[in-house]
Amino acid sequence: MIEMKIAQIIDSTGAQLLRGGREARARGVSTDTRCLGGGEFFFALSGPNFDGNAFAHEAARRGAVGLMLRGTASDVDELVRQIPEDVAVLVHEQPRRALSDLAAWHRERLAIPVIGVTGSCGKTTTKNILIELLTLQRRVVGSPSSFNNDIGVPHTLFLADRRTEALVVEMGTNHPGEIAALCRTARPTAGIITNVGASHLEGLRCVEGVADEKGELARSLPNDGFCVLNADCRWTPKLRSMTTARVISFSVDGEGDLDASDVWFHSGGTTMVVEGREITFPLLGLHNVQNLLAALAACRGLGLALDDVLPAVSRLTGGRRRMERFDVGEMTLFDDTYNANPESARASVRVLAGLHGYRRRVLVLGDMLELGELSAELHHELGMEAARGGVDFLVCVGEFTRATAAGALEGGLPEEQILHYPTVGAALDEVPGVLGAGDVVLIKGSRRVGLERLVERLLAGRAKAGGGA
Repeated sequence: MIEMKIAQIIDSTGAQLLRGGREARARGVSTDTRCLGGGEFFFALSGPNFDGNAFAHEAARRGAVGLMLRGTASDVDELVRQIPEDVAVLVHEQPRRALSDLAAWHRERLAIPVIGVTGSCGKTTTKNILIELLTLQRRVVGSPSSFNNDIGVPHTLFLADRRTEALVVEMGTNHPGEIAALCRTARPTAGIITNVGASHLEGLRCVEGVADEKGELARSLPNDGFCVLNADCRWTPKLRSMTTARVISFSVDGEGDLDASDVWFHSGGTTMVVEGREITFPLLGLHNVQNLLAALAACRGLGLALDDVLPAVSRLTGGRRRMERFDVGEMTLFDDTYNANPESARASVRVLAGLHGYRRRVLVLGDMLELGELSAELHHELGMEAARGGVDFLVCVGEFTRATAAGALEGGLPEEQILHYPTVGAALDEVPGVLGAGDVVLIKGSRRVGLERLVERLLAGRAKAGGGA
């Protein structure tokens, strides 16, 4: 965890010291008073609906060594007089930018590999897998949860210290220029781009725009670094052209530098063959095969042999609401509601279609958001793919999924096997009654749709019936 003097915060950010000594020391950085620990330094970040300065008193009460307030000295003069005198107070017109500047300064002190991870889908799971694999061999720090923006990336960097031997940083984006900015802060020595697909099109406009944006990670890498790319992705030649770093590719039944073959799914997860080794791990789906291959390729780039890290694969998990499995009486439920875009939704359809021995394969799909002008077309295509891929019953939730229902009907799924609800609230009372013993149900949708409410309703029914996970 970062340790620094107030003087170092001032020098790296250009903040103005209003009160307190430059030699006072802080250990750790907080931007949220709800989880602030004693001795940390607090950045008063503001948003559209809140003023970070309003939390200054609470930060001081919880033991912050110092505070960075937003504005000028005259703006915060009255507030400063109300803060205990033993708390150092700094002021900056843009504390959010100052947070990144401090993180960049801290990064310069770390002489370790920093692996950036981005992609249209799979980046969080790939990051988590890589951390799990590296833990066998090195002291590794990685992004908590999905800390992948200009607040989350600095927080990840702050977790590293002189004992850290590798740092894994997830990087997300909604608009052009965000990956490049995160790379200027984190200065990755290596990168993983899981794939390029139709995600965040409202901000990135088209899939080529997504490739350009994700490719900024490849562009940022040093000549002596490495970049892991998905040989099965049509945009990989473009990404390869954007970097001078060594490229390590991976593929399923293809011709990458690290390939998987003989892939099959079963009740214990997935089994595949990689370089003559049969590997079984407790995750389902070709997308998770690709996620594991990407992490293994990064380990190879770091100089680790497969046999050094493979013992960790048996304990891999997808994470909360990422294909999380529950038994609900005699029904099997997969909660994949963390988020959704066309790439990840297609992966979910393939997982569901590959599950056998059930009465029905039921897909509950919520709206996929931030797809811009292509939204209707992409939702329609997904419905056709679900119908042709072997989904037996389709439940659509949200206005955009009207196109999904139409696509499924066009793809051959009978009308009586398709339901549509305009909102999650409308689906909550009816969908549980549609599902039954022997069904396998996969629930997928963008986070803001709120399909986790349906998962919770189904699990509550299980609890009342005395079932277990």
